[in-house]
Amino acid sequence: MAKPPGGNELIFRVAIPAPFYRLFDYLAPAETGPGPVLPGMRLEVPFGKGSKVAFLVAITQHSEFDNSKLKRVTRILDDEPLLSSKDLRLLHWASSYYHHPLGEVFSAAFPVSLRQGKPAELHVEKCYALTEQGKTIDGNRLNRAPKQKSVLEKFQCHAGSLSETELSLWNENWRPAVKTLVDKRLLEISKPDAAPGPGLLTRDSALQCNAQQQAAIDAACESLGQFAVFLLEGVTGSGKTEVYMQIIRHVLERGQQVLVLLPEITLTPQLEERFRQRFAVTIAVSHSKLTDGQRQNAWLQMQQGVCSILLGTRSALFTPLRNPGLIILDEEHDASFKQQEGFRFSARDVAVVRGKLLNIPVLLGSATPSLESLHNVDRRRYHLLHLPERAGNATAPILQLLDIRNKRMQEGLSEALIEDIRKTLARNEQVLLFLNRRGYAPTLICHGCGWVARCRRCDANLVIHYDESLLRCHHCAQEQPLIQRCVACETGELTPLGLGTERVEKVLATLFPDRMIVRLDRDSTQRKGTLENYLQQINQGCVDIILGTQMLAKGHHFPNVTLVAILDVDSGLFSIDFHAAEKLAQMIVQVSGRAGRAEKPGKVIMQTRKPEHPLLTTLIRQGYSDFARTALAERKEASLPPFSYQALLRAQALDNKMPPLFLEAVGKLARQYSQGHIQILGPVAAPMTKRAGLYRYQLLFQSTRRQALHALLDGLMPEIEKLKQAKKVRWSLDIDPVDLY
Repeated sequence: MAKPPGGNELIFRVAIPAPFYRLFDYLAPAETGPGPVLPGMRLEVPFGKGSKVAFLVAITQHSEFDNSKLKRVTRILDDEPLLSSKDLRLLHWASSYYHHPLGEVFSAAFPVSLRQGKPAELHVEKCYALTEQGKTIDGNRLNRAPKQKSVLEKFQCHAGSLSETELSLWNENWRPAVKTLVDKRLLEISKPDAAPGPGLLTRDSALQCNAQQQAAIDAACESLGQFAVFLLEGVTGSGKTEVYMQIIRHVLERGQQVLVLLPEITLTPQLEERFRQRFAVTIAVSHSKLTDGQRQNAWLQMQQGVCSILLGTRSALFTPLRNPGLIILDEEHDASFKQQEGFRFSARDVAVVRGKLLNIPVLLGSATPSLESLHNVDRRRYHLLHLPERAGNATAPILQLLDIRNKRMQEGLSEALIEDIRKTLARNEQVLLFLNRRGYAPTLICHGCGWVARCRRCDANLVIHYDESLLRCHHCAQEQPLIQRCVACETGELTPLGLGTERVEKVLATLFPDRMIVRLDRDSTQRKGTLENYLQQINQGCVDIILGTQMLAKGHHFPNVTLVAILDVDSGLFSIDFHAAEKLAQMIVQVSGRAGRAEKPGKVIMQTRKPEHPLLTTLIRQGYSDFARTALAERKEASLPPFSYQALLRAQALDNKMPPLFLEAVGKLARQYSQGHIQILGPVAAPMTKRAGLYRYQLLFQSTRRQALHALLDGLMPEIEKLKQAKKVRWSLDIDPVDLY
């Protein structure tokens, strides 16, 4: 294949996964396989002093360089493209829209092992199942071996076999116990569960839906086989997951696949469990806590069509689908769907474009939809499906603002709140306390001279972690031992200032010494399986008080939680970022939604020193929809997104003079290229100017015309690379930024 009939060498135009805004030309390899060579195939190519895995974009007979200067492709890694033509179109669109190098966009679509050039082989995992003896044995006979008992009960509660991946997701240390149970002939190695025949797509029967749920299911199912975007706005506890599952059943009956995206890893296990209980089909999972091999397996299972449902986080968006039928984004408003480094894409927005290319519906679900999605409903781009009531007999919780001005407080807890906690616990009900700040206290201050422990590498205070006797920066992770004496005056008393979850946990243990308290934050759930174990204890009624950060705010169903308290609602009221009010309102509603989700009524208390603040009063009296309408009107008046479009150019360097010099040069270029309709704001220092030892500045482009903004960036990006200042800074472009920090 090296030479076409005309005799000229074929040129392979490839994308290299590196920060280059161009393609590279190579001569075709001396030897190729029997099949055709097509775009999307992975190649091994010489690059610099080594080699890289590249992606074939096009084959041509001409290059701007003389053939004698071109290197030859080392080898072709695939017999056929792993991505379809529509997948390739999506990647080209994403590279163009986000103005990001095509090679890095291609790389983001593949799991790590395939990026490294490993064979695209589907690994057949071992599966285990109960023997006849294992099905009938009483688990209490293994009381002296609690790990074996736990594994046995896991199998006895699960219909069919469990794979190695499923067991790892449940508990990373499953192997010793499973080996022993196999030796005891209570478990055996088995074949994977057979694919279901016609009519055997589900295990459990669907729940009875109310009228609003059924209307949403019917509307979405009528659009199967064609492109449409639905916004499923349902109050917390309204049964959105049941709506998802009933729509998914219709997709499976058509022989098609479903991609379900979740904002956080913590939500994956519980949704996976519900899906496995309902559907008798192969379900794959993909997120960053899995091994490279497990993620490759999930990717190939969907690509080859042997798996029907994929549950994944943002990175799973580009997984190829052999028979695509539906894309679902749960909690579509969540900022976690926006990649914040490297290839900065919005999974929500790219999912909509992917649905259009595949001609399939996209379902966006949330109790607190983003203002962008509500604006698209107003413009009739999205179809609104509304679930205004909680499912079953559950009722909406009562929301109460608790004015704590001039009130006596015990480490962030008012006397009125403590009394409500006591009353709730006396009824054998659970309490959930929310504080979005981990650690013991955010500041260590000298009572004598006012010195504050600061991070040397960031414009930030060091956070006290008493349990570990450390001071730690939450921005760069630098840490040092907790000091006992002021380093400035050497005499003053060092005092913790402010609240963190550790500090509240300690006062709760003092106030309620006979109660089980669980703290859920990034520090307490670092070990794999810890979060799942805590959630299991909560649902089994073993926990009385749940204290945590934002990982509690969404998706979790705690039927016995009847009191929810937000300890410091004021912390989000004042910010320089125009997104802050929307994010705070969403957080309040999501956290409040954990209360009263079953038949017991719920109550939500928000401690505040600003009880008359319009955001809080609007949410309390009129709800999220009224807040969103007001917020959209304010955005329109100020010409802010979604009524305008933004791109944020960030630059950072060790030398604090270089980022503003670079951005000033870019701004000067931009004003030359601008045809009007573009605001160029800055450069200005980032709100946290110094982070991890680097000085950070930014330049904001804004326009009411998306096309004009991107036309400017199309001309600007190649010129930025030519600037001499560009070599002295790290810079990145963020299209549609979700924060300005």
